Amino acid sequence: MSVPASRSRIILGLFVLQNTPMSPFSSVSWLSRCLSAPGFPLALLGIWGLEAWLTRVRLGDLPDLPGPDPDPVLPPVALCIPVRDEERELGPALDSWLGQDYPSLRILAVDDGSTDRTPEILARRADPRLRVLRVDPLPPGWLGKNYALHLASRQPEALEAEWLLFADADAQAAPDLLRRAFAFLERCPADLLTLLPALDTVGWTERVFLPVANLFFLWLVPLRRVPDPRSRVACGVGGFILVRRRAYQAAGGHEGAPMAAVDDMGLAYRVKAAGCVNRVALGGPHLHLRMYHGPLEIVRGLRKNLLALPWTFPLAPVLAAAAVLATFGCVLAALGGHPGAGLLLWLLVPPLLGEAHQRFTGRPVDLAWAFWPLSGALVLAGLLPAFWDRLRGVNRWRGRDVPIRKP
Repeated sequence: MSVPASRSRIILGLFVLQNTPMSPFSSVSWLSRCLSAPGFPLALLGIWGLEAWLTRVRLGDLPDLPGPDPDPVLPPVALCIPVRDEERELGPALDSWLGQDYPSLRILAVDDGSTDRTPEILARRADPRLRVLRVDPLPPGWLGKNYALHLASRQPEALEAEWLLFADADAQAAPDLLRRAFAFLERCPADLLTLLPALDTVGWTERVFLPVANLFFLWLVPLRRVPDPRSRVACGVGGFILVRRRAYQAAGGHEGAPMAAVDDMGLAYRVKAAGCVNRVALGGPHLHLRMYHGPLEIVRGLRKNLLALPWTFPLAPVLAAAAVLATFGCVLAALGGHPGAGLLLWLLVPPLLGEAHQRFTGRPVDLAWAFWPLSGALVLAGLLPAFWDRLRGVNRWRGRDVPIRKP
C-alpha cells in the first residue's frame, strides 16, 4: 500500500529532526559543550568584530538616490501593485503613488481575493491613472502575489510601458521618488533597479525585531557583487522593483517561477541570469513602509518566508540553532559562566543596529534596541509553523493555504 505524499513529508521531517547533527535532540549537548569551552566568549566577540566590519562595508556599498534631474527623460512606467487584505496601509500607499510627480505613470492594482475593506478603499480612488483588477478564485499552480503581478504585466498599460514597477501594497513613496530613481539610472544604467525601503517601526515588537532583521539582510547580501555580471548574486526587494519590460520578458516574468514564495529575489536572480544588469540603491527615507503590525504579523511573515527556498527545508534545525546563537549568544555566554562577555556583547550590538537603521530612516536612537535578543524568539516562533507547512506541502499567507511542490 502506497504512503500518501503528505505523510511521506511528515516522516521525512521527523527523520531530518532526528538525524541532522544540529537537531533539537542533539543540540542541548552541543550547546552545553560550547558554553563550557574556554574560548566561547572570545569566539562571540570575534563574531561581533566581523559583524561590525561587515555592517560598515555593506552600508558603504549602498548608494543613495540622487536628486531629480532638472531636464529628465521620463519613460512610460506601469506600476503593478498586488493587494490582499491591506486595509490598514493601502490608502496612504495608493495616495502616495497617485501623488507622484511623473506624468507617464499608470497604476494597476490587483485585488487577490481580499475579504476586508480593501475593495472599498480601491473603489474610492477614482483616478484615470488607476485601474483595479480582481482575482477570485486563484488559479491552480500559482501563489497569489505572483499571479497578481503576472496578470498586471499582461494588461495594455503594462504592454505599452517601457518599464514595469512592482511595489508592495504598503509601500509609500515621496512625490519625486520615480524621478530620483531615473536620475540614478541615468548615472548607473541597469535593467532592474531595486530600492531598499525605510522600515516604519511603530509597535514595540516591530522596534525590536525589524532593525535586527534589516541588519541580517545587509550581512547576507553582498551588495557590491549585485551589479557585477561575473557574480550570481542578485537583489530584489518587493517594496520597489523597477525593471525594463524586455528584461522582465527575457527572464520569463513571474510565469517563470509561479510558486516562488520569495518572488522578489527570485525575479532579480532570473533577470540577471538572462544577461541583464541588476542594481540596488537606498530608497529610504523617500520610500518607506510598515511591513508588520505587531508580533503576530511578524510570525506570520516569517512562517511564509523562512523555509521558502527548497534547500532550506533540510536545514531547518541548523537555522534554528543559528538563530539561537546569533540572538541569544549574550545570554548563553552569561549562563555559561562568562557574564562579563555576555554583558559586553549585549551592549555592543545596539550601535550596529543604530548605524544601519539611522542610515535607512534618518530617525533617532530607539531604546527598544536594548531588547534585541528577543528577536530570536520571534524567529523560532515563525520557524516551527514554517517547518510544519513544508511538511504539509503548503504555503500559508493571509489565511490561505496554497499547495506547493514537494520540498
